[in-house]
Amino acid sequence: MSGRPGLSIVIPVYNGAGSIEQLVEALAGLDISGGLEIILVNDGSSDASLAVCQALSAACPVPLSVIDLARNFGEHNAVMAGLAEARGGHVITMDDDLQNPPEEVVRLYEEARRTAHDVVYTHYARKQHAPWRNLGSRFANWCADRLLDKPAGLYLSSFRCLSAFAVQAILTYRGPYPHVDGLLMQVTDRIGTLRVAHRSRATGRSNYTFRRLVRLWLSLIGNFSAAPLRIGLVLGPVSVAAGLVAAVWGSDQALLLLIAGAQFFLLGMIGEYIGRHAVTLGGKPQFVIRSVMRGGKEPSPDDNG
Repeated sequence: MSGRPGLSIVIPVYNGAGSIEQLVEALAGLDISGGLEIILVNDGSSDASLAVCQALSAACPVPLSVIDLARNFGEHNAVMAGLAEARGGHVITMDDDLQNPPEEVVRLYEEARRTAHDVVYTHYARKQHAPWRNLGSRFANWCADRLLDKPAGLYLSSFRCLSAFAVQAILTYRGPYPHVDGLLMQVTDRIGTLRVAHRSRATGRSNYTFRRLVRLWLSLIGNFSAAPLRIGLVLGPVSVAAGLVAAVWGSDQALLLLIAGAQFFLLGMIGEYIGRHAVTLGGKPQFVIRSVMRGGKEPSPDDNG
């Protein structure tokens, strides 16, 4: 495949066989200045996602690549695999569930070009997620406000547009626990936002479980800040104060439970940090690609305007 499209669209696919075809058909029909390519990253799906993606690649009217990962590595790892394949002057990342309307892609792309921001995040007037996931997202963003060098209150959405400069900068990270937003905050402060529509899921249910949200949260705090380890500086004086209160009231059992709980928390955090660094030094891969299928129609020079 030759040339460089104006826009690459990277979509991590996990059990998205019921929605990915409709999404790709809608994206392929968009009028994008400079042309577009679509990159689908099958992240160890257990349904027919890979076969559906490969069939789309063979018939798509725009360039479409299908990256098949050797197993499920997680959304951010899959996004990094897609970014490494992207050729566009800008790259939009989005989910496979049709909650981000395809027509908003044009607005997001044009906003990034107009403002010359390295990253443009989307935010929603009303999110169509389950209440527990909205709560988890708010907690993750609250943590990010305190752990990352990001503008206060910036909503970190997976529907974002990156410049080629930002993409190349974060691709230098080779560790096994990428957090795309954390990496972006480290390489640029040219960040904008755009309000877009958000829809209910077209089919099925969210693949984001509580366990996945916890893993994402650990990647955020474990890779980009030592703040959790500094909690010990606070827990020490707190334990002393609790000891004085317990001495007055004679509640030795409560004091022991408080101190033991604080110690176990700190040991767990220290173990998480040490474990992640040990795994990284051991060479655990960020992702492993089983195969890449490149297809679709390469646009002619006239198609690119």
